[in-house]
Amino acid sequence: MERERVPILVVGGGYAGLSAATLLAWRGVPVTLVERHPGTSIQPKAFGVGPRAIELLRPVPGIEQELSDIWAGIGDNLRIAIARSLVDPDPHFVMEDGQEELAFLTGITPAANVAAPQAAIERVLRRRAEALGADLRFSTELVSLDQDDDGVTAVIRGKDGERVVRADYVVAADGYRSPLRRMLGVPTSGKGVLGAMCSIMFDADLTGLVEDRTVTLWYLQNDVFTGAIVTGTGVGAHVLGVNHAEGESAAGYTDERCAELVRVATGRPDLNVRILDKTTFALAHVLADTYRAGRVFFAGDSAHTMPPTGGQGGSTALQDGCDLAWRLWLVVTGQAGPAFLDTYDAERRPIGAMTADAQLANLGVRMPPEARHGYPEPLQDSAAGLIGHRYHSTAILDEPDDDGSVLEDPRVPHGRPGSRAPHVVLDWEGRRISTIDLFGSGFALLASGEGGRAWVDAGRQVKERLGVQLMRLLVDVELMDVEGRFGQAYGVNRGGAVLVRPDGYVAWRSPDPVEDPAATLERVMRQILSR
Repeated sequence: MERERVPILVVGGGYAGLSAATLLAWRGVPVTLVERHPGTSIQPKAFGVGPRAIELLRPVPGIEQELSDIWAGIGDNLRIAIARSLVDPDPHFVMEDGQEELAFLTGITPAANVAAPQAAIERVLRRRAEALGADLRFSTELVSLDQDDDGVTAVIRGKDGERVVRADYVVAADGYRSPLRRMLGVPTSGKGVLGAMCSIMFDADLTGLVEDRTVTLWYLQNDVFTGAIVTGTGVGAHVLGVNHAEGESAAGYTDERCAELVRVATGRPDLNVRILDKTTFALAHVLADTYRAGRVFFAGDSAHTMPPTGGQGGSTALQDGCDLAWRLWLVVTGQAGPAFLDTYDAERRPIGAMTADAQLANLGVRMPPEARHGYPEPLQDSAAGLIGHRYHSTAILDEPDDDGSVLEDPRVPHGRPGSRAPHVVLDWEGRRISTIDLFGSGFALLASGEGGRAWVDAGRQVKERLGVQLMRLLVDVELMDVEGRFGQAYGVNRGGAVLVRPDGYVAWRSPDPVEDPAATLERVMRQILSR
């Protein structure tokens, strides 16, 4: 049996796996991805990717623009409605268009809100990963996996037979059923399987039912079924999701039956319908009790399967993949110690649970009143809320006087360690940029004013001593603070400095100058990186 060696093996070619492979390859880490399906998703699946996920992807040159171009010509309007069918004379609108949320996001991030279908985004990620040198193998499945102190031995099976892959670490992005999670005996919690759905992708002329430049997510409750339909997608197809009875076979969803269900959903009994694809999936709320099992790390649905009600499941999966990529890069290149990888579970598992719980609560709101018993009250799960989330781990050095209190608006990032670094407009040699544009390729040390030069010199020394990728910049010297907000937003005075991680999160800050900045910064970096 042939044997191969690769630093990182990714299992699963969805959002989490493809984002991990893309960001690892961009950082120069050899990566092999295996996916049992012959290609990326055919179904549109989830619609929309929040700006926090785009912030993590955008350091790859051109990728943000390419993702935004998918949706060119389609408006930003999004509506969510509860009705019996698309011709219901009195639908109940849960959300009208989301413009207020979009306006708020514009003030806290320069990243786009990409309202594109998952299938199209996956194709972009696949092309990018392959162009960057990632080895993506479709129609290939994981057969077995064993771990030891030095690495992981996996057997994979593809069209050319079985082979052995030896890797340092594995990203388990293998979906909500997650064979790897079962193999490794990782326990789960949550409400469990809530039901099953058949997703029907169809083409039909919905003139008079669909508004131009508006995507509408309809939650349908009628005498035939409960489910949801997404219209106005602009991709030549619409999607109807139908809840089906426990134990009902997917084979029962013939093209004829699916077409009739579409007619019920649209309220047009004579509608000409062409069925393009159909698939069944579980509606579930399942949370892995740990995101790490030895050298295997869980991401996406294998870590947190959540109802789609809320639209943050895909974004959370993308963030998992991107987040693992920079952490694994630091460890396999020797910039961080192996214990640094424990911070992935510490930071990402709370936000995965928070998002899943919020979407479970949303599901309860959108169900018939008699079925809402046992569902939690709605939570804040907006894209802005995810940007404002604060991390806690050994990769974050909290300040002695930080009581962990929530600021006035928890959606707005601030300069405290553990917060996503604030968006501040800067001028760099006549070009307007955001502080967010500075993050991604490595650590960034931002010092304030002429008094910050000592920090820049210290950063150069620490970079050489520790062999870490560390960019050093002076605000109001090299970079001009256009709006005069940097000091207040980041909580630093003249001569102070802030250290930002590759994911754009504040790891540490010194509001004022210190006596020995080189010794201070080296101590900080060693502690953060588990060195």
